[in-house]
Amino acid sequence: MSYTYPVSKPWLGDREQQLVSAAIASGWISSQGPEIKRFEAAFAEYNGVSHGVACSSGTAALTVALAALGVGPGDEVIVPEFTMIASAWAVNYVGATPVFVDCGDDLNIDVTKIEARMTPRTAVIMPVHVYGRRCDMDAVMELAYDYNVRVVEDSAESHGVRPVGDIACFSLFANKIITAGEGGICLTNEPRLAAQMAHLRAMAFTRDHSFLHKKVAYNFRMTNLQAALASAQLERIDEILSRRRVIEKIYDAALAGISGVTLMPPRDVLWMYDVRVERRSQLQAYLAENGVETRLFFKPMSRQPMYFDAGWPALNAATFSEDGLYLPTYPELTEADQEIIVGHIRDFYAG
Repeated sequence: MSYTYPVSKPWLGDREQQLVSAAIASGWISSQGPEIKRFEAAFAEYNGVSHGVACSSGTAALTVALAALGVGPGDEVIVPEFTMIASAWAVNYVGATPVFVDCGDDLNIDVTKIEARMTPRTAVIMPVHVYGRRCDMDAVMELAYDYNVRVVEDSAESHGVRPVGDIACFSLFANKIITAGEGGICLTNEPRLAAQMAHLRAMAFTRDHSFLHKKVAYNFRMTNLQAALASAQLERIDEILSRRRVIEKIYDAALAGISGVTLMPPRDVLWMYDVRVERRSQLQAYLAENGVETRLFFKPMSRQPMYFDAGWPALNAATFSEDGLYLPTYPELTEADQEIIVGHIRDFYAG
């Protein structure tokens, strides 16, 4: 279905065209071109971190982060119940076990419930900054210190939230705040970890490239074309974040007081504008008929077939998953567009 107002779309311009075209003209189109190192360095600097390691996706970034930390079979990783399933899958990909913790009312992991889920096998805590809301990282880092475990931040949805964990992993998918089309990047202040992640993402070649591989690794490399696009996007990130803040404020004001709509807590950066609504399926169908695309909230990990736990309906994450959705959120959305979208919502509940 084609929508007048899609839930997301990238904001691309002349600079993106310029850098991608230059990469094509240079002949460096695979994973060895200069744009990769340029993007890694610039993104790390923007976030106040020493090292960046670009990957083929956000999921790949999480996977190499865990692998570089030596996480594997027999280990457990604390993962939020309310997240995109890729957070948990990355744990499985390295042979470890995800252990789920319910969310609070801001949708982020409930830090007061983490400690009770930790065991001697816990190796990593993986907080997720859901929809651009920063987790209580002070509490997470204190727990990590007390129990001597590592922290891998899933920052897929939160470009602009400065990382503090051992490794932070960002997605650069087309619907993210900045994009490479597909892609991801790991950030760390530890040079040995950065080197190991770069080694693992690139098939663990030896320095002499002899085709003797000493460990199982991955082909999770970013291409120079993707890095060129990401570099251009990064040059505009403050403009993109600023525009998104305006969109959030317009939605906040326009949706306030509509019976049937419950606003969610403010976001540190706006990835997607999320709300809770009554008669969600009917509202979603009505908006679709009027050219407005929406998406449902994540489902609890314990509801997923591969992680199924019959107790999932009692979770806070389950409550939110039943009535939450997010609205079109992209920088080129105008105030007039938002008025039309909110007008359809107002008409639905008035009718």
